Amino acid sequence: MKVSVIGAGNVGASCAEYIALNKIASEVVILDIKPNFAEGKATDLMQTATLNGFNTRISGSTGDYSKTAGSSVVVITSGIPRKPGMTREELIGINAGIVKDVTANILKYSPEAIIIVVSNPMDTMTYLALKDSKLPKNRIIGMGGILDSARFKFYLSNALNAPASDINGVVIGGHGDTTMIPLTRLATNTGVPVSQFIDAATLQKVAADTMVGGATLTGMLGTSAWYAPGAAVAALVNSIVNDQKKLFPCCVYLDGEYGQKDICLGVPVVIGKNGWEKIVDYKLNAEEQAAFNKSADAVRSMNSVLSEMKVI
Repeated sequence: MKVSVIGAGNVGASCAEYIALNKIASEVVILDIKPNFAEGKATDLMQTATLNGFNTRISGSTGDYSKTAGSSVVVITSGIPRKPGMTREELIGINAGIVKDVTANILKYSPEAIIIVVSNPMDTMTYLALKDSKLPKNRIIGMGGILDSARFKFYLSNALNAPASDINGVVIGGHGDTTMIPLTRLATNTGVPVSQFIDAATLQKVAADTMVGGATLTGMLGTSAWYAPGAAVAALVNSIVNDQKKLFPCCVYLDGEYGQKDICLGVPVVIGKNGWEKIVDYKLNAEEQAAFNKSADAVRSMNSVLSEMKVI
């Protein structure tokens, strides 16, 4: 099974590393436009193979998409982060051009690939990839909700002083500081609602910390995080490649589900060999549905920039 990762930056290289360490695919190709960068990352990773005990073949390429031919899954991490003073229109304009070009080249050589979008703004780039490629909706998946939920569970485990493996929590909605929705009502510690262990104020702080989790790390590191995003992508790839049917919150196209249409937004979906296979209805209460609708409005506003710029 072959997986390609477009973009050899920290997130892309981390994706490749976790896929190899977890023996998810027999081959991983990393591609980047910077000369020799992907080749260097691939070589460095391959030199850990005997130390880490994996047999995955990792190779790198500078812009040669033919090397990605026959990929079952392709991960798009390409794009630039938002810089100080940059408007959302500028960010979307630059990254939209990158995502369109990458998607076209992917499908030229791997027409049956399932595409995972990591590039930001992720909800808008997922929508663009779907609309521009005209692929069946189940083959385009935005990763963000898996990462946001992992951060939610991390903050919950700290607040509860309990093992993270015992915690279940999910984040839906947009992948952004003001658009994501940690579902505190449904969070559990070994099946027991977390509200039985911590008070409402603490739970609200956990939700607030989750929503700025990415920005918090950017402030600490001076750049975007990469370990958790890479692990989130690897978990998603694993469920696809091994047809695990795992339930993950992912950004997918909605056509009436959760009261929204013609938008890509984070909801719980079953992930298997065909991509996302089923949207699960969490039966949101009135407050949660209102928050979801507000999140959709914000993402739809971002998507409108694509039309204004005649990108789609």
